[in-house]
Amino acid sequence: MTEITCKLLVIGAGPGGYTCAIRAGQLGIDTIVIEAERPGGTCLNVGCIPSKALIHAAGEYETIAAAAEGKSALGISTARPSLDFGKTIAWKDGIVRRLNGGVADLLKKAGVRLIAGHARFRDGKSIEVKTQSGSQMIHAEAVVIATGSEPIAIPTLPFGGPVISSTEALALTEIPDRLIVVGGGYIGLELGTAFAKMGAVVTVVEAASRILPQYDAELSAPVGRRLAALGVGVLTGAKAKALVSDGTALAVETADGQQTTLDADKILVTVGRRPVTLGYGLETLDLDMNGSFIRIDDRCRSSMRGVFAIGDVTGEPMLAHRAMAQGEMVAEIAAGRHRAWDRVSIPAICFTDPEIVTVGLSPSEASGQSFDIKTDRFPFKANGRALTLEREDGFIRTVARADNHVLLGIQGVGAGIAELSAAFSLALEMGARLEDVAFTIHAHPTQSEAFHEAALKLLGHAIHI
Repeated sequence: MTEITCKLLVIGAGPGGYTCAIRAGQLGIDTIVIEAERPGGTCLNVGCIPSKALIHAAGEYETIAAAAEGKSALGISTARPSLDFGKTIAWKDGIVRRLNGGVADLLKKAGVRLIAGHARFRDGKSIEVKTQSGSQMIHAEAVVIATGSEPIAIPTLPFGGPVISSTEALALTEIPDRLIVVGGGYIGLELGTAFAKMGAVVTVVEAASRILPQYDAELSAPVGRRLAALGVGVLTGAKAKALVSDGTALAVETADGQQTTLDADKILVTVGRRPVTLGYGLETLDLDMNGSFIRIDDRCRSSMRGVFAIGDVTGEPMLAHRAMAQGEMVAEIAAGRHRAWDRVSIPAICFTDPEIVTVGLSPSEASGQSFDIKTDRFPFKANGRALTLEREDGFIRTVARADNHVLLGIQGVGAGIAELSAAFSLALEMGARLEDVAFTIHAHPTQSEAFHEAALKLLGHAIHI
């Protein structure tokens, strides 16, 4: 077994891991990153990027199909479209490969050594890596655990056969005629909506009393209306039980306690994700844990000196951009710079139709923290740009302190609203007040004007409503 040394060793080349490694390399730190699969992690390979590609393709197909059915208010008509789903998947895979190569090139440019293999801790500073050509022992001054997360399975519905996770859903080569989505959170609804637009008959089974329970009902309502318009069936307060009829149907207990079965070609289980903490010897370190997550401080340090953890393995919110920010911070700490986690806002986006964006505190969260608040919303039905896009369902909502008007939170739901997330987050990071937003000129005609108007409305003088 060969032995090598480095100053910083990163386990996992997902968004957090590769960002950490690249920044460390830029700072002149001798860095190695270990990845068992392809660079980019879940997000790039089987998550964020491929799912958004599929969502885009589904939207394009739906638009053309509506025109073929005479449903276009724009006067556009066309023949009924056909969908070569294999070609769609090939296009999606091409994007992923391009970004894979981009990450590898960026690591190389930063002077980072990328090793393909499976890592296993021997102690806090020594990691054995099994590669195709053998094994290596790496000794590092500091280690960063960036192993990410994986889908949670339901014990009575283990993955395999017709039961699939989001990973397999993004690799399907044909549209299932009947798709059941178990779990009405953002992953299930993003993919379920996409498949419904491409022709699948979709039914969502959600155990909570409503879809998207992690968002307040005001934000999720437009999504529910859109699902109904797409013909997606939604069963709330329902529990998925087990496969029946030789795997061609799912047994479900409905909200009133009745037993029913739903025919299905595929059953997509999206009930959450869990941190990857098994399979690489983490138990040998005896780290302090926070439930199933690795406990960290405000510098992403674990309970063992010289061992850091970033990303999904450290807890909620399990978002790629949080992991990337943590990775950059840890690299700078490893370089001797003084850094600590002091982020005010981590935007969360649900890429449903319409999209949902939340930053900071919701009205109920702000009230729960004993803030005396002002809150109101501005609807997209009063926004000219939204009307010209035929997408007027939705709104932007602001939450501010009543005494000094400092923004505490911004939420919105609407088509394409994800692109406003940076503006929302920046406002909170800068400690903006309602007056700062109201006195900023917002270009016309844009959807961002709804943010301007929401601030004006809270100040008592909205112009366009």
